[in-house]
Amino acid sequence: MKLSFIWHMHQPDYRDANGIMQMPWVFLHAIKDYYDMPWMLARHETLKATFNITAPLIQQLELYYHHPEESDKFLALWLKNPSSLEEDERKWIIKLAKSTQYETMAKPFERYVELYNQEHFNNSELMDLEVLFILSWCGVYLRNNSSIIKDLIVQKKNYSYEDKTLLLNELSNFVSGIFDYYAKLQRDGIITISTTPLNHPILPLLMDMQNASRANINTNMPKDYVKLEEDAYLQIARAKELFEKTFGFIPSGFWPAEGAVDESSVKLLHSFGIQWIATDEEILFKSLKTNNRDALYTPYKYEDMIIGFRDHYLSDLIGFTYRHQDSYSASKHFIGELSKIQHTNSDATVFVILDGENAWEFFKNNGFDFFNALYSDFRACSWCHTVRMDDVLTQPSKELSYLAPGSWIHGSFNTWVGHSEKTRAWELVFLTKRDYEHHKDKVNEVIKSKIVEHFLAAECSDWFWWYGDDHYTEFGAEFDELFRSHLINIYDLMDVSAPADLFIPIIKNKSAESFWLKPQSDISPVINGRHDSFFEWIGCGVVDESKLFSTMDKQRGPIQKIYYGQDNQKLYFAFEGKIKKMCLNDTMTIIIDPMNIRGEILFRTAETFIDNLKVEVVIGDWFEVCIDRSKIFHDEISIRFELEKDGKVIQTLPGFGELRMNLGDDYSHNWFV
Repeated sequence: MKLSFIWHMHQPDYRDANGIMQMPWVFLHAIKDYYDMPWMLARHETLKATFNITAPLIQQLELYYHHPEESDKFLALWLKNPSSLEEDERKWIIKLAKSTQYETMAKPFERYVELYNQEHFNNSELMDLEVLFILSWCGVYLRNNSSIIKDLIVQKKNYSYEDKTLLLNELSNFVSGIFDYYAKLQRDGIITISTTPLNHPILPLLMDMQNASRANINTNMPKDYVKLEEDAYLQIARAKELFEKTFGFIPSGFWPAEGAVDESSVKLLHSFGIQWIATDEEILFKSLKTNNRDALYTPYKYEDMIIGFRDHYLSDLIGFTYRHQDSYSASKHFIGELSKIQHTNSDATVFVILDGENAWEFFKNNGFDFFNALYSDFRACSWCHTVRMDDVLTQPSKELSYLAPGSWIHGSFNTWVGHSEKTRAWELVFLTKRDYEHHKDKVNEVIKSKIVEHFLAAECSDWFWWYGDDHYTEFGAEFDELFRSHLINIYDLMDVSAPADLFIPIIKNKSAESFWLKPQSDISPVINGRHDSFFEWIGCGVVDESKLFSTMDKQRGPIQKIYYGQDNQKLYFAFEGKIKKMCLNDTMTIIIDPMNIRGEILFRTAETFIDNLKVEVVIGDWFEVCIDRSKIFHDEISIRFELEKDGKVIQTLPGFGELRMNLGDDYSHNWFV
């Protein structure tokens, strides 16, 4: 058996018209993930993998090699003495410093915990918060190999301006060597490096927007769309050129942004000499008109292009499920899942493809413990060998006569077009393109070149990802402004007044409350599997999984909403969704911390015990669970649920991690008369 890992490293283009980074995520992931991920693999010598590095990441990472504060809005403010910051600058710094994942990244720093929940900071406290924010993003390699990082972590508090400058200089030097390290591992045969079209666009939508309706007939299409085939060509050509300039060789393969493919875009990629691509299993199943998973575990060839199809379940285990498990158990489980495939197909080639940067902030120790366990198990495994995509090129493949259009999310394009906000963003692109075609003869070649850059940047998939109600980020307004600024700049370059619509935010004024409403009062509903009365759940908390935010995505499970609450005797949970599809043999695992309780219930169970906690279960129009709290002696607990079907975890709830419940909350702050 062969296992092909593809780790996708990508950030959207955060630069404004002056080339200044408006958000610091490229820098932060550089010091935490971009070196650590290949380093964790290389430590285990015989293992191999593929790393996909996108063009915007290459272009932006280079800005941090020398004097990064000159190219990054955040670092410029961060490097200032807090006493010289304007009030709005202080607020923005604090907002970013509090965006760190609390449990896994902030909590290990005692001083960070002290400051994390404060609302106001004196200058000394803000200095500590700023330094600790950066230290919390330093990866395992830096923490173990940089004496400067080690000393600053040991110092714990009372940081100075000199500490800041020393830290930034150390990190800048570190970042400047990341791509050299990748190139060395490629030369050593440990990794394959690939890339993605220039600005991470959804190529099939550029080639023909009708691909959206072909993949899903219910998609709300943009009005008066324009085919952007010339832009698609440039996106590929410029990415290939930049890759060769950076690494010194031509890439053998591309990961199409978001795994988005159609027949025309694959043919276009092949015309550039690209030998392999990868996408999701849903595309294969739609292409073959089958859901037989045995068909998944081999490379395919379409029009001389080798294609690897991603095992969505295995990829999601790493990206979403294993963050909640100890490293040893997670690794053994993953190897066990592979062994099930190997048992029926010893010649299988399994493709595990996922985000290589965003998941690890949810893991303890930035995922190091998990990968150390997993890679150690692979080294000891005699029946499974890791391979690069360059190795896959030499394997036998099956012919594919038809390739269905779609992406790695549900086999459709609805994550990027269809919702009114997403569709509106496309309509503004098309409007700007039509106006450019009308005025382009009046501008010189230098201006045309700048305009093309803005069009290519505006076609990045990330802008459309954050529009709509399927994902949420605290920085949605910033993303919205950056997207529209590219189109506004095109009009400025043409010396044409930009339409007023471009100055109106597309994104609605939404927050985490759009998917997570906290409990407002005690509840004592009757547990009978029916939503008999609106009033019995009034005041409960609600988690809307269908609107859950993430920088990643996964297959959505059957549960769409969670209702929860408590009284002084019990904890109550109700799950709404495709309940009728849950069989009586399906199970739910309940995990409660810090009590370290983990127990399994069957859907047909009426009453059971998890450790010493009595649990009532009723399934009907929706699924209800009631837990006796008399044996819970903690003021605050974290609870989560895992739905399992046919031995596989198909959904982890809540999707954002853990549901914290304050058992001592009397809700009096919500009362009014």
